[in-house]
Amino acid sequence: MHRHHNGLKTAVLFGAIWAVLLLLGGLLASALRSASLLWVFVLIGLGTSAYGYWNSDKLAIRAMRARPVSEAEQPVLHRIVRELSTRAHQPVPRLYVSPTMAPNAFATGRNPENAAVCCTEGILRLLDERELRGVLGHELQHVYNRDILTSSVAGALAGVITSIAQFAQFGAFFGAGRDGEGRANPFAVLLLSLAAPLAAGVVQLAISRTREYDADEDGARLTGDPLALASALRKLELDIRRLPLPPERELVNASHMMIANPFRAQGFSRLFSTHPPMAERIARLEAMAGYRR
Repeated sequence: MHRHHNGLKTAVLFGAIWAVLLLLGGLLASALRSASLLWVFVLIGLGTSAYGYWNSDKLAIRAMRARPVSEAEQPVLHRIVRELSTRAHQPVPRLYVSPTMAPNAFATGRNPENAAVCCTEGILRLLDERELRGVLGHELQHVYNRDILTSSVAGALAGVITSIAQFAQFGAFFGAGRDGEGRANPFAVLLLSLAAPLAAGVVQLAISRTREYDADEDGARLTGDPLALASALRKLELDIRRLPLPPERELVNASHMMIANPFRAQGFSRLFSTHPPMAERIARLEAMAGYRR
């Protein structure tokens, strides 16, 4: 099976986002002759990241208005998750169903012991058992790969960069460092403060996409059936166009956890999607299975 080295890509992307943070922070500290405010932004970012990390399961489940389901209600869902968790030598997560007909699924939780898997009613009706197994293998691998931690850290870094950039713009407009010898040029601070949040956002999206590729590959290995997930993704792409989720704030915040972009992405907005193109994901899965058209 072909490996795409997504772990290495994630590490490189984290290096890039740290480089943006250090460059912007260093330039602003030079302009202000003080680094104390930078630590305030870092602490705020760490605090919000920790809150999101520890409460990711509650926040996402509440956003989807999901409820826990018993084995009597969803025997197939429980059986598949139990079998896959046993195969992976991991605890069985809590299972939820969201009442929306928009087809999607996500897994969340800070570790396998505190994980939850949620499927919408739409995806349970859309997929057959084999395809559902492929989707659940993908979602469980997000938990096993600690992708909630990865996305929380990436989000925190991007948030810190945005906060520092906003402060830097304020300082540059009011001439911070303009008269101090050896301080950074305020125009350079302004230019970087405008570019840095965009760069951080693009890197954050790239990290999210590499984690999706990893979950596809590892989930397909867990189930032993890459074509099942490929078939599920193909169905999801078509059905989400017909039944997208409304772009409400809570749903937007949780969308990166879902197996497919739940919104109707068109034109320019596709460039800023948290998910890779479906065609590329399907092609990689078919390559894993040695499929030839």
